[in-house]
Parts: sequence; C-alpha cells; structure tokens
Amino acid sequence: MRIDLHVHSTASDGTSPPAAVLEEAASAGLDVGALTDHDTTAGWAEAAAAVPATGVTLVPGTEISTQARGISIHLLAYLQDPAEPTLVAELERTRTDRLSRARRMVDLIARDHPLTWEEVEAQVEPGATVGRPHIADAMVAAGLVRDRDEAFATVLHSRSPYYVRHYAPDVVDAVRLVRGAGGVPVMAHPLAARRGLTVSDAVIAEMAAAGLAGLEVDHRDHEPAEREHLLRLARDLGLFTTGSSDYHGTGKLNRIGENVTAPAVLELIEAQGAGTSMVRP
Repeated sequence: MRIDLHVHSTASDGTSPPAAVLEEAASAGLDVGALTDHDTTAGWAEAAAAVPATGVTLVPGTEISTQARGISIHLLAYLQDPAEPTLVAELERTRTDRLSRARRMVDLIARDHPLTWEEVEAQVEPGATVGRPHIADAMVAAGLVRDRDEAFATVLHSRSPYYVRHYAPDVVDAVRLVRGAGGVPVMAHPLAARRGLTVSDAVIAEMAAAGLAGLEVDHRDHEPAEREHLLRLARDLGLFTTGSSDYHGTGKLNRIGENVTAPAVLELIEAQGAGTSMVRP
C-alpha cells in the first residue's frame, strides 16, 4: 500500500483542483492520499467526490500555520472536525491575516520589481487565500524568476527584506486545538532548514507533551542526517513517523508519492482520529 499524507490543491497553493489531485495520485500508483491545504478544509468535499472514480482513499487534513518563539512551524492535522468552532476561528484569523500580509509583501516587492497586486490576484483560484506561492507564480508569469523555487530562495525567503510575518497561533496551543477537534497532529518537515529557521528538540518535546502524534521524517527537504536525527527523536518521544511528498502540482519540484508512509502508521492515525473519517472507494 502506497500512502502520501501531504498534498496540496488549488484550495490553497497547489496548481491542481482537489479532484485532479486524486486523479494524479491514482496515476502515480497511490492507494491513499491526504489533502492538506494550508489553513483550510475547503477542498475536502470535491476530493471526497473523486474517491469512487479514482479508487484512492482520502485522508481529510489541513496544514496549519503556527509558530514558536517567532519561528514558523507547519502542523499537519488529520481527521479533525472541520466545524469545530475554536479551530475554525483560528484558521479564519490566519487566512485573513495571510491576505493582508500578501498585500504588504507585494507593495514592498513592487518598489524594486515590476509586480502588481492585480498580477498576483490573477494567479489565485476562486475561494483560495492569497499566499507567497501565488506571488511566486505572478513573478514567474512576469519573467522575474524561473520558477517558484527560485522565488522562494530569493525574494520570498523568510530572510528577504520583502518578507512580512503573518498571524499564526502558538504551536503548542495549535496541537491542543487539533486534539480538541478530534484530529491527529503531526509536525511537517521539522528540520527543513533551507526554508528558514527551525525549532529545537526542546520545542518538539513541548509539542509532544501537548499531544503531538508524529513527525514527518521522509521529506525532500530533509538530508539523511536530519532524517536519522528525527527518527531518534521520535523514538525518544514516543511519536510515530511519516513520509510525504508535500506535493503542490507544477508549482514545485516535489512529485506526488515521492515519499510514503507505512500502512501501520495510517492505522494509528485512523484509530486516533475522531473528528471525521477517511473516505474509501
């Protein structure tokens, strides 16, 4: 069984609609895929409707923007209740601030590069929240960079003078929120240093004490030594480990199914998830 627990659609910053993501998962030979768009569950219904035709089991999820001591952390939530009011309110607050943050970043970038807000808006699917990937796509369309990866390595990097922070809840609070919504929290790409600063093992231990279930270990942004470190840390903290592609369609080099999760881990996630259910063919 081939299981990819981290994929994105046009409901956030992927390039394929949710149903098409399920089709791409099937074409890649996946048996199970988790739709984990940023700070939203908007793509769940469309993805679920595509399950019978594709034969791919859907794990409903979300990648939640959080922070610890000012360092950005992405928290994957699986099988949470999409209507739990406290979590819904936090996600809405984050999406709203993402929009104003994107406008501020474009204003800064426009001082030095020929980029307009209208060009960025043209890259956003209806209902999706504007984020850095859409700014990157506008820069690609304008010929300012070759691809999203170049944009994120330069103008959109967290150390860039154009970078603006957005609201995100404290990660320990977010872990508790996910658990309170019946979800299963897993820390995404914990040591992806090329993306920016990463947190210490002590912070991850705090997350574990609050209810963190697992660490995403097999990810293209982790070097072999980082994967080994995370495996040891997971054993020490009693966490399971996952492998995922972090697929965004044509927006990034990541290929769907390039890293996968063991079936036994999916069983643990399903056993712990109480907010919603996996959708099977």
